[in-house]
Amino acid sequence: MATKTNPIQFIQQVRAEVAKVVWPTRREVVLTTIMVFIMAALAATFFSLVDIVINFGLHQIIGAN
Repeated sequence: MATKTNPIQFIQQVRAEVAKVVWPTRREVVLTTIMVFIMAALAATFFSLVDIVINFGLHQIIGAN
């Protein structure tokens, strides 16, 4: 069974844990954000091409216009 921590101890523990966090620099945030946009664009392009190929293949098999 878990022991109860009083609110003051809890807040002290939270502050101690937040102090341990290593926050990214502005440059790191910008670079990782750019990388996310690039990867999202690459993924969108890849899946669009796959969709076009599958669509073309299905039209060839079914013979629809």
